Amino acid sequence: MTGSQNLDEAFRTLFETNMGITAETPHGTPAERVLIFSDTIRPDEAPSPSDRDRRIRLLATAREAAEFAARVYGNAAFVEFPATSASGVEPPVGLWLATFGAATMTVLGEEGLLAKLLAKTASTDEFSRAREIVLARRDDVARVIIALANNSTSHTRYRALACAAGCRFASLPHFDPDMFHTSMTVDWNALAARTARLVETVNEAEWIRVTTPNGTDMMICKQGRHAGGDDGLLTAPGSFGNLPAGEAYLAPLEGKSHGVMVIEWGPTRRLDEPLRLTVENGVVVQIEGSDSLRTRLEARFAENANCRNIAELGIGTNDKASRPDNVLEAEKILGTIHIALGDNTGFGGKVSAPFHEDYVFYRPTLTAILADGSERIIIDDGALM
Repeated sequence: MTGSQNLDEAFRTLFETNMGITAETPHGTPAERVLIFSDTIRPDEAPSPSDRDRRIRLLATAREAAEFAARVYGNAAFVEFPATSASGVEPPVGLWLATFGAATMTVLGEEGLLAKLLAKTASTDEFSRAREIVLARRDDVARVIIALANNSTSHTRYRALACAAGCRFASLPHFDPDMFHTSMTVDWNALAARTARLVETVNEAEWIRVTTPNGTDMMICKQGRHAGGDDGLLTAPGSFGNLPAGEAYLAPLEGKSHGVMVIEWGPTRRLDEPLRLTVENGVVVQIEGSDSLRTRLEARFAENANCRNIAELGIGTNDKASRPDNVLEAEKILGTIHIALGDNTGFGGKVSAPFHEDYVFYRPTLTAILADGSERIIIDDGALM
C-alpha cells in the first residue's frame, strides 16, 4: 500500500479538483453528502492471483477514501456489497437506499418501479416516472458519489437517476490504487482542452472508419449522434465520468455499423488468442477464436441479444495512461480507440442491456467521413493528428 500521506494528497485532488468539493462550507450550510462504495469478491468468482490482489487493495483504498472524506469534509458514508455479475448490471437495493433515501425507495417500491429498474426492464415511461419520484426528493440524494467498485455502474439506471438529481458521479471500475500516481497525475486542464478539440472534430463526421494492423476494419455510423468528452472535471451538478479520465466517446447509431473487430485484449489481460468478431447491422453476428472470452461473450449474447449491440466508440486522450492490462486506464491511452458492446442508454443510445464491456485497439487509424463525402484522418497509426 502506498504511504498514507501520498494517498491523502491523491484523495484531496480527487475530491477537490475532480469533484469540486470544498473543505469549508458557508456558515450554517451543511456539508455536501459524499458516498463512496466498493464491491467484494463473490464466493463463486475465481480471479487470477494478481487480480484478486488488486481487488483487495481496491476495497481497502475505497474504505480509506471514505474515511478521508469523513475526516476532511464531514459528511461521508461507505457502502460495500458482493460484486454484481457484470459491468452494467444494476447494483443492489442497499446501495440505492444509501443513495436516494428511504422515502424515495418506498415510493419506487409502492408503484412497482423498483423491481423493473433493478432488472433493467423499465419502459421509457416508467423510467420517466422514476425520475419524477427521485427529483421530488432530490435533497435526499447524495451530492457526490465515488464508485470504486470493480464492476462498472456507469451504464445503469441507478447512475442515471442519481445524476438526474444533480449528483456528481465518478466511476472507477477495475481501478488499481497505483493509478493515483500515474494516469491520475495528468494535467487536468490540458487534458480537458485536448479532449474538447477532439470532440469538435469527431462531431463533424457522419461515419468513422477504424482500421488497425491486426485486421480490425470497422465502419461506425455517427449519423444523428453527438460525441461527448470525459475530461475528469466533474464539478457541475449532474456531471458523470470515468476516473482516470481522458476520452472522446459516442453511441453509434443502432443498426448501421459493420465490419470486423479483432480483439487482442480483454478487460484485465491479453487474450491467449485474438478473437475475430463480425459485425453486421450494428450487432455482432459471429465470433471466431478459442480464447475463453468467446465463451463468456456467447453466454451473454444468449441471455440477452442486446448484449451484441455496438454500443460505443471511444478515443483515448490521457498522455499519462499507459497500462494495457486494465481497461479503465487502457481505454484512456492517448491514441488508442475502444469499442464497447451492450448498453448505451446512458450517453445517447437506445439499447438497454445488463452488460457493457469495452475492448481497446492499439495503433488505430481513424478516419472521419463528412456529410459531403470528404475524409479527414484523426488518428494515423496511433498518432493523434
